[in-house]
Amino acid sequence: MRATNYKITAVRGCGVIMEALCGVLGEPPVPQGSWERDAWFVSTVALRGTAEAAGATPRATAEAPAEVAERLAARLRAVPGIRRVDVRPNGFLVIGLATPGEIVEDVLAAPVAVPPPPGASAAPWPDFPRTWDNPGFAVRYAYVRAGAVRRWARDLGVRTGAAVRPELLDGPFDRAVLRVLAELPSRRESRDPGWAAYLERLAEAYHTAVERAAPIPRGDEPPSELHAARVRMGEAVRRVLGEGLVELGVAPPGKI
Repeated sequence: MRATNYKITAVRGCGVIMEALCGVLGEPPVPQGSWERDAWFVSTVALRGTAEAAGATPRATAEAPAEVAERLAARLRAVPGIRRVDVRPNGFLVIGLATPGEIVEDVLAAPVAVPPPPGASAAPWPDFPRTWDNPGFAVRYAYVRAGAVRRWARDLGVRTGAAVRPELLDGPFDRAVLRVLAELPSRRESRDPGWAAYLERLAEAYHTAVERAAPIPRGDEPPSELHAARVRMGEAVRRVLGEGLVELGVAPPGKI
């Protein structure tokens, strides 16, 4: 087994892989690109002094950001699940995941966000009309739909436990959902997380995935490990949507 030398620090909002990345960088990296082919994160900590808190204090005051980034990159390459780490001349770190589907377990393993006190925020969308023209309906329906998909999957014989194969979440519609989910840790750390727009994008990606990359068998199709992985991804979507709705002062619906 490859030895690791990264330091784990508790950073709110980080899960399994992200916890390791946060331990090296001091904060969550931000996903970059569409993730349709490769899953990349980018970090600018070497430029902003955050790396100092992560144990990467420059050896001299004149040390260039790119040199700090190179030392961070060496530690990141020892993190399990990281496929590649590149250092740009300006000190940007570009980090590639080996298995993007592992983001699902990262989301589900992260601590549950503490809801704001009652009255801390106002719902950004009306309850009606309950049509696709109302983004609030799309978000609420995605939350309900993910729960219904799990129930249907169980009834159809899809294995709906935690032991799934994340590498199967490799199609373009699955990747689109994973890409939005990957924003969660950095948004939780942001002063302006933009929850409403984020939940709208996540709901849109999930609805498209359900329609174009079915998480449950259709017709005489037998249940498969791919179905199980997609159901598990839906659980992560539901978790994020539920927490986001609470953040916005909206009670997650039981049904629509």
